[in-house]
Amino acid sequence: MQITERQPFSPGEILKEEFMDPLNLTQGQLADWLDVERRRINEIIRGKREVTPDTAVRLGKAFGVSPQFWLSLQMRTNLWVALQDQGEEYVHIKPITDGRGIAPGDTTGK
Repeated sequence: MQITERQPFSPGEILKEEFMDPLNLTQGQLADWLDVERRRINEIIRGKREVTPDTAVRLGKAFGVSPQFWLSLQMRTNLWVALQDQGEEYVHIKPITDGRGIAPGDTTGK
């Protein structure tokens, strides 16, 4: 299973550094703009809370990006953490193949 050695930037890091900081936007201002509790924004930035679909829609509308952008950042972080924490649990799992040794998801045909 392919995994990068370096932890990906979390949605909270991207939110703060790429969206809030350039606009000099405080956590409180963003929370008010999104009509959410300030605690939600603070916890996302600190990596203590995940970006939910609801939050992704709100952030997407506020910053003009798709909700999928935020959910993709969250999923990438979640996957990295799972592989770091439990990677050894997956080592024994082998691809399921047909009679020719080709896995259903194998697009190479080898």
